[in-house]
Amino acid sequence: MKITKVETFLVKPRWLFLKIHTDEGLVGLGEPILEGRALTCAQAVAELEPYLIGKDPRRVVHHWQAMYRHAFYRGGPLLTSALSGVEQALWDLTGKALGVPVYQLLGGPTRDRIRLYKGGAQPDTIR
Repeated sequence: MKITKVETFLVKPRWLFLKIHTDEGLVGLGEPILEGRALTCAQAVAELEPYLIGKDPRRVVHHWQAMYRHAFYRGGPLLTSALSGVEQALWDLTGKALGVPVYQLLGGPTRDRIRLYKGGAQPDTIR
């Protein structure tokens, strides 16, 4: 499996989403966003695209390390936001390729329930 295309989508007023396509027809989704800098973050993702094209998306940690280490300004919020969205999409692709949810790839569930908050007058509507 190889990455063939990386595209971002700006959703107003301030969100950015990412799709990474493969030659096998799978698409991974991610959200590379830095609050108030969606267009700048989209450009950062675009600059990572040449590295990603032709690569196997299942080598998630390898690609993250390679992109991070080859960046001139390592660790800044813009780069790490772009990398975060790419990493999310790569994990999504890996899970889809293997037919398993991403949480299983990351070690399995850590809880069997979570607390929820809901506003409104009817708490029974969340059941």
